[in-house]
Amino acid sequence: MNKIYLDNAATTPLRQEVIDEMMLVLKENFGNPSSTHSFGRSAKTVLETSRKSIAKRIGANAQEIIFTSSATEATNWILKNAVSELKVERIITSKVEHHATLYTVKNLQKEYGIEVDFVSILECGSVDVTHLVDLLSKGGKTLVTLMHVNNEIGSVLDIEKVGRICHQHHALFHCDTVQSIGKTEINLQELPVDFIVASAHKFHGPKGAGFAYVKKGIIMQPMFYGGEQEKGLRAGTEAVHQIAGMAKALELSYDFLTSERSCISDLKEYCQKQLVANFPDIKINGKDTFYNILNVLLPFSEDKTAMILFNLDMKGIAVSRGSACQSGSVKPSHVLAEILTEDDINKPSLRISFSHYNTKEDIDSLIDGLKGI
Repeated sequence: MNKIYLDNAATTPLRQEVIDEMMLVLKENFGNPSSTHSFGRSAKTVLETSRKSIAKRIGANAQEIIFTSSATEATNWILKNAVSELKVERIITSKVEHHATLYTVKNLQKEYGIEVDFVSILECGSVDVTHLVDLLSKGGKTLVTLMHVNNEIGSVLDIEKVGRICHQHHALFHCDTVQSIGKTEINLQELPVDFIVASAHKFHGPKGAGFAYVKKGIIMQPMFYGGEQEKGLRAGTEAVHQIAGMAKALELSYDFLTSERSCISDLKEYCQKQLVANFPDIKINGKDTFYNILNVLLPFSEDKTAMILFNLDMKGIAVSRGSACQSGSVKPSHVLAEILTEDDINKPSLRISFSHYNTKEDIDSLIDGLKGI
């Protein structure tokens, strides 16, 4: 059976060049980067070269990049540090954020008693910037945490505009860029952002590697204690091969960004046209969404919701209903709950997410699979 992977917002397949890079480091640069002998120095060189490479690609300084195991870890660290050390009294976020953000904010509210405000989400899935300005006008030491590209519906935040508004109101701005890093240009020399987070496996790199960007001048406390790795901010021997793979993946993502973005955009357009042609009553969830994510409300009865992914999987087709982190949940998507009516929320919605490895034949197979249901 020919397997078709259309769940690239959950994770992406590794590029062969990334695998080769990681294998080379595993074989030749296995030393501890904190050791002072030649083996350690060799690993340290790989580590710092990777840091410089990543920083260069996103317009940051190397010292502003802290390696982590994931964006989830980075988000937890940044938000907790903002409250406990930077004395943030209030967090403004939205109800469509990734649960790495929402659950951390909820815990901080419980532990520290901070104020939490949720900015309104428009029917199209975008943040209501006017409401954000109203919330920021309250004053007080505030951090705003909003994602660049929503992982379920692909709505896009205007980072430059939101960051500028935050700084005009003297608020810190944390942005989850997990779905956008490696897929669109980001220049942190120009963007008014204080923190961003990323995970390598979203841009054809390895799982277990991510990073945080912390703007120069912001003093952070360690996320946990031990050795002096990562400027003393994240103790523990760095996974050099994972980090080298992440740097290689980001390098290749930006080297081929123009051609791959065009390819993926064409695939999404083709998929949307085929879905509309075969299912005229289909609805697109969100408006002006990111080029590799398509979320659709299918004109199927509610009783088919639970089995639709299973039936597609039996045909070798991988898609999802939403975030992979919530795949075991029977609850409706918290993102779709903000933009859909009560009648529509329980009907089957699919998130189809593309990469440059996909083809139009994959889309045709998906359409055939859905018609079979």
